[in-house]
Amino acid sequence: MFEGLTEKLNGVFKALKGRGKLTEKDIDLVLKEIRMALLEADVNFKVAKQFVAAIRERAVGQEVLESLTPAQQVIKIVRDEMTSLLGEKRCDLDLGARPPVTILLTGLQGSGKTTTCSKLARRLKNEKKKVLLVPADTHRPAAITQLKKLGQDLAVDVYNSDPSISPLEISRKALEYARTNTFDVVLIDSAGRLQIDEPLMQELCEIKEAVDPKEILFVADAMTGQEAVNVALEFDKVLDITGVILTKLDGDARGGAALSIKAVTGKPLKFIGTGEKSDALEPFYPDRMASRILDMGDVFSLIEKAEEVFESEDVENLQKKLKTNSFDLDDFKKQLQAMKKIGSMDQILGMIPGMGALKQKGLKPDEGELDKIEAIINSMTAKERKSPSIIKGSRRLRISRGSGTQVQDVNKLLKNFQQTQKMMKSISKGGLKGLKRGGMLPF
Repeated sequence: MFEGLTEKLNGVFKALKGRGKLTEKDIDLVLKEIRMALLEADVNFKVAKQFVAAIRERAVGQEVLESLTPAQQVIKIVRDEMTSLLGEKRCDLDLGARPPVTILLTGLQGSGKTTTCSKLARRLKNEKKKVLLVPADTHRPAAITQLKKLGQDLAVDVYNSDPSISPLEISRKALEYARTNTFDVVLIDSAGRLQIDEPLMQELCEIKEAVDPKEILFVADAMTGQEAVNVALEFDKVLDITGVILTKLDGDARGGAALSIKAVTGKPLKFIGTGEKSDALEPFYPDRMASRILDMGDVFSLIEKAEEVFESEDVENLQKKLKTNSFDLDDFKKQLQAMKKIGSMDQILGMIPGMGALKQKGLKPDEGELDKIEAIINSMTAKERKSPSIIKGSRRLRISRGSGTQVQDVNKLLKNFQQTQKMMKSISKGGLKGLKRGGMLPF
């Protein structure tokens, strides 16, 4: 996500660091580099121009030119302006109406609208809302079947749409059904097209008139860049959309659509799709995204994801294990499995400040490494997992053969586990001071 842009901006800021003073000419050169980085990231050229102008207006003043740390001041200004460009503040769904609140999802065919509809249902269900999914796409073969299957997997109610009647009639009847059966939220999955056409827009206008949705969300594929922005603008002109959901952002190294869409349409980016799993839909926070792009991490989102994954009971058990120094390889495996639920290693590292610089040096995480570690632990006996110190030569050879790995991989795991045990023992005894005493911190 934004890998290309992050790398280029890191290069710009690195050249600034260590400079005692910056002249107006220096700032103009930096802004030229930033503008080029944005254009290469497929940001709308007018948006890039306005963004750079806003930075220059602040950067050529006393705030930077007379600062003792000019590079840090420039980075702060870029972060502030990028946050403003992305929308300033989090804009959540507006559910403040008499139930059932209707949300209409629109977009082009192939943007991931149906999948996003189910992800949104999962999110609302977790917020204790009674959700009804409505398949109103009678044009695409198997669209109704797909949403029914997704709803079934999530244990979310799906309206039994009749493909022989119009999407308008399906939407009307579904809303009446939702009122009768006291649903809180109705999510309508409308039909998409390969291009914008009058029948599609007329159909959507009729559905809007009939069900009076509180939210009209445009679902766009981030991989299509400025085309997604242009199409969003066309939909907004006809439907007056209330927000945007960008899908497949995890596969978009440029990020031009995310950086342009609010400035061009004036409508907030509400959610981003970051993967194929049902939980891979994140609320969009402009300040957090700006920090990610500038390689400052996103610790708040990482904590929130961890809280969703780690059960309070598991956390309490882990604390007890730490206090009694009984953390074993079974516990180690549980933590690895929980980490995999949070997201890919690449996504997790992207939320940690400074990790972009390591990626530039070619230090990228190996997703297969976690699977290898799990296979090694699974090849151990219960006694070996409880007491790793008994795993000597012959046992290591047996474990490596059973897991399809090398003896060196088993040795590496056991060494890393010993270091983890040492670190956790130090934390349980005295927090950061304990880590320092145990030689685990360099300061």
